[in-house]
Amino acid sequence: MTYCLAVKVSEGVVLLSDTRTNAGLDDISRFRKMFLWEQRGERALVLLTAGNLGITQGVITQLEKAIDASARGEDEESILTCATLYRAAELVGEAMQAVQARDRARIEASGAKSEASIIVAGQRQGGELRLFLVYSAGNFIEATEDTPYFQIGEHKYGKPILDRVIAPETPLADALKAALISMDSTMRSNLSVGMPLDLAVIRAEQFGSVQCRRFESDDQVFRGISEAWSRELREAFHALPEVPLT
Repeated sequence: MTYCLAVKVSEGVVLLSDTRTNAGLDDISRFRKMFLWEQRGERALVLLTAGNLGITQGVITQLEKAIDASARGEDEESILTCATLYRAAELVGEAMQAVQARDRARIEASGAKSEASIIVAGQRQGGELRLFLVYSAGNFIEATEDTPYFQIGEHKYGKPILDRVIAPETPLADALKAALISMDSTMRSNLSVGMPLDLAVIRAEQFGSVQCRRFESDDQVFRGISEAWSRELREAFHALPEVPLT
């Protein structure tokens, strides 16, 4: 399983993903689920993937092939040359459709699931910061003020903090803390989600620039946030008023 989330506020986008995959309790591996492309001063894109690993890796491979072909001067549209971020989401969706059409029947015939989803976030010079969620069928939706975040994978445990805290006007620093708490809550409740974590932050109007960080299992910053959150929750719980029984 996996858990990835992206939070869009007016100051930027925070993206966070775990790296654990498992095909059973005794078959656990690490795979990166965050993919980044930067063109300094022009555009930046970050993709988060969840679902069937063969499908998502196939999509990333197709996107990379188009990028390489475009760089060689071939007449190939890619996520780094398309005119808008909306078109970039369409290209991801088209790659998803192609890989699903090629592999879905074979995967499902073996008894496995082929469902996959991809979060696409980015900004290009002259355009606004945008956030999309691409489904297995290749269709997608865009984040709005009413829905300023997306989750894929094992999302239910990390949703409450996002619902309570995140709004378009939420400071980027608070959105980052909320994302880390959301991930911490998920890891505490589901062993199929685990460290290390990959973080990316795209600040609005800083075209082609992404701040990245990996949190290993012994990271003191993440541990400090996790312990502080647990401590404050316990204190808040004990401060609740008593419930009369009559």
